[in-house]
Amino acid sequence: MTSSSPAPSAALDDSATWVVCLCAAWCGVCRDYRAAFDEIAASRPGARFVWVDVEDEEDLAGDVDVDTFPTLLVGQGGSARFFGPLLPQAGVLRRLLESLSAEGGAPAPAEAQALLARISAAHSQRAA
Repeated sequence: MTSSSPAPSAALDDSATWVVCLCAAWCGVCRDYRAAFDEIAASRPGARFVWVDVEDEEDLAGDVDVDTFPTLLVGQGGSARFFGPLLPQAGVLRRLLESLSAEGGAPAPAEAQALLARISAAHSQRAA
């Protein structure tokens, strides 16, 4: 797993925004989307952007089935706020993040909460 935003303080901060892209190395759409994802990560230094290959890191993915790539997980304040497929366009991700920042959104399903907990724990250990 690679992180596009290396700030360790954000990994340890429950108030941080986490943006996790769940993809697969074999997926051409994911490879093409990576540049846009990294560009947005660079423009939001206070957030943690994490790229997870669901096949290489199936221990993090757990029982979560990802059928559509890319699938995004967004967490704020230690709680998952969005979990689902997203059109692989920078503008779509920007609008989603702006919307969640303005409205907060309802908590995502329990599987998304557990996934966010596994990913944030793994990255907190790596940043320590």
